[in-house]
Amino acid sequence: MNKIAVVILNWNGVKLLEQFLPSVIQFSAEATIYVADNASTDDSIHFVEKNFPTVKIIRNDGNHGFAKGYNDALQHVDEEIYALVNSDIEVTENWLKPIIETFDNEKQTVIIQPKILDFKNKEYFEYAGAAGGFIDKYGYPYCRGRIFDTVEKDNGQYDDNCELSWASGACFFIRKEVYNELGGFDETFFAHQEEIDLCWRALNEGYVIKYNSQSTVYHVGGATLNQSNPKKTYLNFRNSLLMLVKNLPKKDLFFIIFFRMVLDGIAGIRFLTQGKFRHTYAVLHAHFSFYCISLKYIRKRKDFQIQQYYTVKSIVYLYYIKKLTLFKEIFNSIQNIKN
Repeated sequence: MNKIAVVILNWNGVKLLEQFLPSVIQFSAEATIYVADNASTDDSIHFVEKNFPTVKIIRNDGNHGFAKGYNDALQHVDEEIYALVNSDIEVTENWLKPIIETFDNEKQTVIIQPKILDFKNKEYFEYAGAAGGFIDKYGYPYCRGRIFDTVEKDNGQYDDNCELSWASGACFFIRKEVYNELGGFDETFFAHQEEIDLCWRALNEGYVIKYNSQSTVYHVGGATLNQSNPKKTYLNFRNSLLMLVKNLPKKDLFFIIFFRMVLDGIAGIRFLTQGKFRHTYAVLHAHFSFYCISLKYIRKRKDFQIQQYYTVKSIVYLYYIKKLTLFKEIFNSIQNIKN
């Protein structure tokens, strides 16, 4: 049996499978390849069966989103390393080898992300992950190579391998035993930030997350929900608050949740001034949903004794007030990102 399973979650993505599955098959000789289908109503399953008979198909019983979709599908995967790959990812030659070597040589490393570049503009990093993810004190995620809307050109500036706070769900490697130990993705999240939550839980257990620049993939991005979709806004704002409730140290919990909700309110007003009324409603909807289920999440909490989980106090302040838009501008003097 192969050591690694490449698992592509699909929902009505026959055109993406037609475009991107060939590169996965061509460059993944070390892996067993699965398409996990979230009850598609298009021709996805028939297309894969007809054109790629070596690909194994897992049929989920409904469209359960990213989180439950993978949780259900991975129950049928026996390989010891999961490579969770979006259907709009183009992989490159030898993309798996450096990942497998890292897992073999670093037993405490349990999650890895490759370099993620933009399929539509291949000299630039891609928004969803870039060169690895970090988080600030208030739970705002950002990446090496992408802070808010500023995306950097890849000039080799992030060709070092480093520890991360989170790895992108667009191309996400994790040891099976750790995935099961952590209980997989939080299914309430449905989609968006569930990978950050899973990574944070791994950090809370003392595990290591790594970025590996020797492995490169190209990501289209926004193939399921693009940035202009209010549902994406709703999920991001709600899930971010849930993630904070679950993972913050107890001493920081109340203040940070309160402060984040104030900042969310400012974001809602900003949407309003831009005429994005549905996004303002999405922020309000996210907060009301959070109120309804926050007590359940408080009961899920553990008391963690972890090292500092963030590298800067406020990425919002540094980016919007100090006008520092590049990762290396912000982190030039910070020594706590380990190489």
